Amino acid sequence: MQAARRFATVVLLAASALLWLAAATPGQAQSSSRCMAIAQNTPGVQYVGYQPVELGKDEVRITFVGHATFRIESPDGLTVATDYAGFAGSGPLPDIVTMNHAHSTHYTDYPDPKIKYVLRGWGTDGHPAQHNLHVGDVFIRNVTTDVRSWMTGQFEKDGNSIFIFEIAGLCIGHLGHLHHELGPEHLALIGQLDVVMVPVDGAYTMRHESMLEVLKLLKARLVIPMHIFGPASLQSFLAKLGEGFEIETSKSPTVVVSQASLPPQPKVLVLQGASFLNFE
Repeated sequence: MQAARRFATVVLLAASALLWLAAATPGQAQSSSRCMAIAQNTPGVQYVGYQPVELGKDEVRITFVGHATFRIESPDGLTVATDYAGFAGSGPLPDIVTMNHAHSTHYTDYPDPKIKYVLRGWGTDGHPAQHNLHVGDVFIRNVTTDVRSWMTGQFEKDGNSIFIFEIAGLCIGHLGHLHHELGPEHLALIGQLDVVMVPVDGAYTMRHESMLEVLKLLKARLVIPMHIFGPASLQSFLAKLGEGFEIETSKSPTVVVSQASLPPQPKVLVLQGASFLNFE
């Protein structure tokens, strides 16, 4: 009975979220979200070198810059930088940046004014951040979560955002500085993810056991670790994965992903880059 009620709650919340998306204001996305359909997808991954190459219309390039920053490039040439703190790796200035304010290494108060879209993951004046942006072939939205204060141990409501990027038929989620497990209300708004960037520090965000519970709920086919605090924290996370996850370590910081080539079972892909930086 409880399981049935939980499922009904998720369905109702998902339906509400779809209605909210449909009512987007001018300049926001007017079409429905593929992720919000909470559909199951067929998996796989195709690797390329670090040098940029032209993307197919169904491909997305993801490059791990370091800490919690990734460059995400769309088939039309748009670039998004996640948890942008003023540096987005080599290449042109990103068109869009997302930020979270748990620590100064996840945001900047002074983004380059040439960046067209700056999406902050925290709200102001007691109102949560709400993004529903459609630019070219990129659709970005957010789902807020709470942030724990290291000074008081209290939670700041809606202080973090899980940003979701819908590009080339893929749903890509970045968990930001996630401090708690996800409930049905979060899952209904997130929908189905194909790719997820997950913090694996095991301390500043969440214990590895709790983060793995989040991954099991999200059911993404490709998991990319970030927020790594040295080889020990990464190995601890990988050791706890269990038989449900394949593990691969790439020699490149970059991967090209398409819907048709996602892996047949959940895979953790460790990308190279400035992974082992000692900050929060």
